[in-house]
Amino acid sequence: MNPQGERWTAEQVLALAPDAASRKAGAKLAAPGPWSGPGAHTDGGVGAVWGECAGSGSKPYRTVVDLAGQGGPGFHCNCPSRKFPCKHALGLLLLWTEGPAAVPVADAPPDWAGQWLERRRGRAERADPEAGALGGATAPVDTEAARRRAERRAGRIAAGASELEQRLSDLLRGGLAAVEGARYGQWEETAARMVDAQAPGLAARVRELASLAGSGAGTDWASRMLEECALLHTLSQGYLRVEELPEALAATVRSRVGISTDAAALLAAGPLVRDHWLVLAQRDSDDGRLTTRRIWLHGRETGRMALLLSYGAAGRAPELSLPVGLALDADLAFHPSARPLRAVLGTRHGAPEPCPAPPSGGDARDALRAYGDALRGDPWLEAWPVVLSSVIPVPGDGGRRWHMSDVEGESALPVASRGGGDGTGLWQLAAISGGGPVTVFGECGHRGFTPLATWAPEPVAL
Repeated sequence: MNPQGERWTAEQVLALAPDAASRKAGAKLAAPGPWSGPGAHTDGGVGAVWGECAGSGSKPYRTVVDLAGQGGPGFHCNCPSRKFPCKHALGLLLLWTEGPAAVPVADAPPDWAGQWLERRRGRAERADPEAGALGGATAPVDTEAARRRAERRAGRIAAGASELEQRLSDLLRGGLAAVEGARYGQWEETAARMVDAQAPGLAARVRELASLAGSGAGTDWASRMLEECALLHTLSQGYLRVEELPEALAATVRSRVGISTDAAALLAAGPLVRDHWLVLAQRDSDDGRLTTRRIWLHGRETGRMALLLSYGAAGRAPELSLPVGLALDADLAFHPSARPLRAVLGTRHGAPEPCPAPPSGGDARDALRAYGDALRGDPWLEAWPVVLSSVIPVPGDGGRRWHMSDVEGESALPVASRGGGDGTGLWQLAAISGGGPVTVFGECGHRGFTPLATWAPEPVAL
C-alpha cells in the first residue's frame, strides 16, 4: 500500500535491501509467527507500517516504516543491526505485501510508533527549504565569507592540478613500461595530495591509474593506461583554464574534480523540473569507507533521465530509498552540467503510484548514439542510462561474455563485466526472457552495457 492504499510488491520491498544476506534474512521474517500487533495506517496521504518482532531477548524489536517520507521511505528498529533497512523492516514490509489479513489497516499507530513518526516528519518539515522560506526568519548567509572560502578552495585545487600535471609528465617521460606492476603506495601518495587539495574527483582518477598500473596484465594494459592518463590530463588542464570554458562545460569540469553544489541551494535556485518520475533501478556500492546509493529515474512527460545519489557511513545503507516500479509526482533540480543527469529530489506533489509499464526504449544503435551524444558534452562520462526494447540476452562461449542482441540479430551490445560478479542477474534475465525479447534498463558505456532492471511484467532488479 502506498499512501493511497495500494500495497507494494515483494520485488519493490526486496529492492530496498542493502545486500543479499539482508534479503534472505528478511524473507525468513515474512511470516505472521514472529510478529505481534502489526498494522498499517493512512491518514491524509501519510502512510506507515509497524509491528513488534520476537527476537532472542525477552523484549520484542519494535519496527516502524514511514512510507511517505519526503526523501523516500524511513525505517526505525531498536535492534542492534547496523544495516539500513534491517531484516526486521524488510520482513515486516514483505508480510505487509500479502494483504490486510497479514497486516491489517488500523485507525492510528501505537504510541511508540506514532512518536517516532512525529519526530521524523517534524525534522523533514524543518529541513524543507520551502517550509523554511515560508516559516519565518532563517540564519543570515555571509556571502562574502562564502566567496572567500570558495576562492581559497579553487586555489588549492589549481595547485593540486598543476602538481598532477607534473606527475603525468614524469610518468610519460619515463615510459609506461616503468610503471607496469608498480606498487600502489606511490599512487596513493599522489591521491592523498589531491584529497588535501580538496579535489576528490582527481584523487579518484589517480586511484584508477593505480589499479591499472598494479594489474600490469592483459594485452590492452598500455592502451588503457594511456587513455586514463589522457583523460586525467584533459581534466586537470580543463580546471586550470576553467574560466575560459563555456559555462556548461565549466560546470562539468568543476563537478568532475569534486566541487559539488549544495542540494538546498540547487532547490532554491532552480529551475525545477516537475514530472511523474518512474523509479527504474536502485543499486548500492561500498568502498569500505562510504556506501553510495544510485537511484535512476525516468520522466514520463519530459522523457529525461535522472540520477539521485545518497550516501551512508560504512556499514549503513543511505536513508534515501525509492522502491523500483513506483512513479513520483515530484520536482527535481539538476546539477549544472553540459549533460545534466545527477539531480536532487525536491517537493513531492502526491503519493507515489505503481507504474508497472516500462518506458519506451530503442535498440543497440540508439543506446550507442545516446552515449555518444552525452560523451560530447562530458568526455569523462563512464556510462549513460538507456532503455533497450525487444532485446534478447545471449550468453557467449562458456557464459563468460554476454550480449544484448536485437530480435533480427543485426546489432548487439556487449555486456560489461561486473568485476568478478557471479553473473546471477544475467542468468535471471535469461530465465525471464526464455529466449524471447524483453525490455531492459541499464547503462551503456565504454565498457559495454550493464543491465540493471527488466520487466516480467512487473519491474525486476538485476
